[in-house]
Amino acid sequence: MKTIRILASLLLGTMVFQSHAQQQLSLSDAIKFALQNKKEAKKAKLDLENSQYQIDEVRGSALPQITANGSLKYNVLIPEMVLEAGGQTQKIKMGQPWNSNAVVSLNQQLFNQSIFTGLKAAKTTKEFYQINAQLTDEQLIEKVANAYYDIYQEHLKLQTIENNLQSTTKTKEVTEGLVKAGLAKKIDLDRLVVNVNNLEAQKQQTSSAVQIKENALKFAIGKSIEEDIELSNETFEINPVLAMESDNIENRTEVQLMKKQIELYELNKKSKVADLYPKLSLGADFGFNGFGKGFPIGGDFSWPKTSSIGLNLSVPIFTGGTTKARINQADIQIRQAQVDLEDTKLGLSLAKENAKSQIKISLLTIDNNRRNVKLAKGVLDDTKNNFNNGLATLTELLDAERALADAENNLNTSLLNYKVAEVQIIKSNGELKSLIKE
Repeated sequence: MKTIRILASLLLGTMVFQSHAQQQLSLSDAIKFALQNKKEAKKAKLDLENSQYQIDEVRGSALPQITANGSLKYNVLIPEMVLEAGGQTQKIKMGQPWNSNAVVSLNQQLFNQSIFTGLKAAKTTKEFYQINAQLTDEQLIEKVANAYYDIYQEHLKLQTIENNLQSTTKTKEVTEGLVKAGLAKKIDLDRLVVNVNNLEAQKQQTSSAVQIKENALKFAIGKSIEEDIELSNETFEINPVLAMESDNIENRTEVQLMKKQIELYELNKKSKVADLYPKLSLGADFGFNGFGKGFPIGGDFSWPKTSSIGLNLSVPIFTGGTTKARINQADIQIRQAQVDLEDTKLGLSLAKENAKSQIKISLLTIDNNRRNVKLAKGVLDDTKNNFNNGLATLTELLDAERALADAENNLNTSLLNYKVAEVQIIKSNGELKSLIKE
């Protein structure tokens, strides 16, 4: 028995320690964790890193290209040439049984418009991925913020149910005493028991909903589903000034990304035009062309040197219209992207106006719901007092409790709607990272 008590004490101590060791997760902490661990953020960083390698690849093609080649061949049958001299026909062998060569070649591009354009495109690609990484971070922050506030609203709903359950349970306990004293009807007690059971069921359902939404948040930030999280005590701060924010669409990350994409399309068009330009390169080589009757090493073998240097010029004259067709296709791609850009700007303006309207509506709704909660609490207090004094029915009391719960849930919903719209306003101003606190 003593051993069991010791084990129970140790287990309880471990549970208490784990409870205290568990850190609270603020919105800022959740965003930081997501930016470090979520797949989207990691892949965006890898794309950015890869863009530097693309620049290195194009830059390398503009530098001297040096290659070394070698070969060794044994002629089983030496080719023969037939010559006729002085009325006689003679066969002359052309070559030796063993042939070998070793050459080092150098090629340097002197003028190649495609390489120059490609280098600009590679640098622009890096800028594109930098903006894309920023957009990925913003989308991740938005997703995490919405998931976080959704859980917080569910917690407020759960708190409302617990408060209502606590109040109804007290009323039930009082009624039990009145029934025993013959001062209340058993049917009233039964109705209270049913109401308590219903509230218990709602509590379980809401607790399950909290767990599901917490799991969704864990997935959104890249945290293990098995790990427990506890939200910190956040407050729904209201900032009416947000509804007066002016439009600033041009600085939106989405717009900047599409503009950079258009730059890439323009460079792609220039690369097609570059096919119309001549190409000039310098070539040089130095090596040995060996031949002999024996094996190159230790045999009858000679190694005469060979070397050359020259210019290579390629001038396109007629391509059958294929180059022009490629240029026109690239131009169509640019114009399509410009159409998409204008449509995106329109959509962003619409989203911001909707968010501003939602904030204005939410501010009015929040103010009205707060006054309604205060009024419902007063009605419930008066109804409880009247019920205890036999001046109000149980139905009136239950209606008052339900009215308060509805008012509090409506307030919580309006607060969540405000925070969701607030995130959209902050996003439209390009300031989503302001949600991260140092």
